Amino acid sequence: MKVAIYIFVFLFSFNASAEKIYNKTFYDNGNIKAEGWTENNLKTDYWKFYHSNGNLESEGHFKNNKPVKYWYFYTFNGKKKSEGHYLKGIKVNWWLFYDKNENINHKCQLKNNVKNGYCLMYKNNKLIAAAKFSEGKKIKEWRDFSSFKKENKLSDLK
Repeated sequence: MKVAIYIFVFLFSFNASAEKIYNKTFYDNGNIKAEGWTENNLKTDYWKFYHSNGNLESEGHFKNNKPVKYWYFYTFNGKKKSEGHYLKGIKVNWWLFYDKNENINHKCQLKNNVKNGYCLMYKNNKLIAAAKFSEGKKIKEWRDFSSFKKENKLSDLK
């Protein structure tokens, strides 16, 4: 009998703790503010956040209440703002940043939420400059692609 009670308690606690709920929150004006999944009161899986005007603000995945995987961010007017990778809530790898016309303005390698590696600057979809960062501090800058190629391996840009 004791074994049956332990099994029942184990199964009940497992089912109760693994409950996944779809959540929606709203602004006072009635527009949706956020929507996504929670498990044990922690954000998990895919989420969307909205500006007060109803336009999408950001979208991406959570795990244990922290952003993970690839995320997209948008301006108040709904245009692309930035996108990139998260690992356990920290910005990592390549991030893309857009201008007001949704063209890539610059893309940078990030580590621990700061620039760490290369940052490439664009104008009218053409590479115009590059810089190298170490823990958020600029250590070198190039004003044209040919001088950049002379001093760097293109494989470093992966």
